[in-house]
Amino acid sequence: MAAALSRAKLGQARVSLANQFPVGAGLGGSSAAGVALAAATATARGASRDAAVLAEESRAVEVEVLGIAGGFQDHYAAAFGGALGLAFGAETTVERIPLSPELITALESRVVLVYTGESRISGDTITAVLDAYRTGESRVVAALDRMAVLARAMRDALHARDVTSLAALVDEHWHHQRSLHPKITTDRIDAIESSVRRAGATGFKALGASGGGCVIALAPADAVNAVRNAALVLGEVLDWRVATEGVVVNLSEASSPA
Repeated sequence: MAAALSRAKLGQARVSLANQFPVGAGLGGSSAAGVALAAATATARGASRDAAVLAEESRAVEVEVLGIAGGFQDHYAAAFGGALGLAFGAETTVERIPLSPELITALESRVVLVYTGESRISGDTITAVLDAYRTGESRVVAALDRMAVLARAMRDALHARDVTSLAALVDEHWHHQRSLHPKITTDRIDAIESSVRRAGATGFKALGASGGGCVIALAPADAVNAVRNAALVLGEVLDWRVATEGVVVNLSEASSPA
């Protein structure tokens, strides 16, 4: 995701957005756009570009101003970059998880990112899950509690540079995630999951709130090609890489718009 802010006159700006992935793909694009815009406007105003401040400002605009249900994690991911361990309470705690070049290579080669071809809007699903949690629905509460435990275990697996354990944790996470709401999975997602598992995938998960968008399949090194080929039959395999740094601002002067 890239955002360009061109200053024409004091108090005026033109904003353009460009991205290299499908809209509604469940990859946190709206949060990345919000963070990029927050960073660009902060730079133009001479205000703070602290990553946590940008994440909070972006989240506030999306959720509180625009009324789009969502969490904090995508905004922090876009602002900070890299791998993060996030703890949410009265304040958000950010732990940067170190990624060695070898671990980055293993992740980029063994995690297959697949676009299902189904764009989705996540707000309704998120709202339904939050409502079920607030009313104490036991199935949802138990699933979310276990997902929190798994998230901490994923952090530990990254610290240990153990992609095999990470795959198993991601796989269990999907089992609980899909139980939260019937619209989280789709027939296309189920078909892709079955196909990549037969090809050797040991981990699978839909991204974002799902209902479409993207999924990931994690595979042993010797099964990656087979998993990619299996995914290509039903979806689009997207190239991806680990973003080791967060939002970056390039500010350029421009002439006044006509």
